[in-house]
Amino acid sequence: MHNAVYCIAQDHPHAEIIVNNLKSAGFSSNDISVLFPDKSGTRDFAHEQNTKMPEGAASGGVAGMGAGAILGWLAGIGSLAIPGVGPFIAAGPIMAALGGAALGGATGGIIGGLVGMGIPELEAKQYDNKVRNGNVLISVHAENGDQIKVAKDIFERANAEDIKSTSEAHAPASA
Repeated sequence: MHNAVYCIAQDHPHAEIIVNNLKSAGFSSNDISVLFPDKSGTRDFAHEQNTKMPEGAASGGVAGMGAGAILGWLAGIGSLAIPGVGPFIAAGPIMAALGGAALGGATGGIIGGLVGMGIPELEAKQYDNKVRNGNVLISVHAENGDQIKVAKDIFERANAEDIKSTSEAHAPASA
């Protein structure tokens, strides 16, 4: 079973430090997610259009401009428009979870995507509020207790807020 460890970074430079530390500790770019509001607009943030998300859900890939080189290292980073919520920049597994919410026009957008990833609803609401107010949600997916401890230590040393861990929700296999 996979687990995830979550935290809130105060701003982009703080998020860059945390993601760089996760990278240095050996976490894969595919295991790290970030989510933050797209306050600058995608044309200022992204400089190449190479997403595979359907039109309207995501509008660009990033090679590091705007968010910084470390966040640009993350898998699948791009802009995501969530109906009724607004534009966000997302990367990693959270991009897929929120992309489904955006495509389906799901109410609760961010909250629904986070709950779908296994975050309890109360915590998802708290993260949603903080992200909408300009903070950066970071999560890292861990294979075992040692990786959970390493991620929590990185978050704590960086003075991240709202550090939590949870088991991911897994859809039952079809018969």
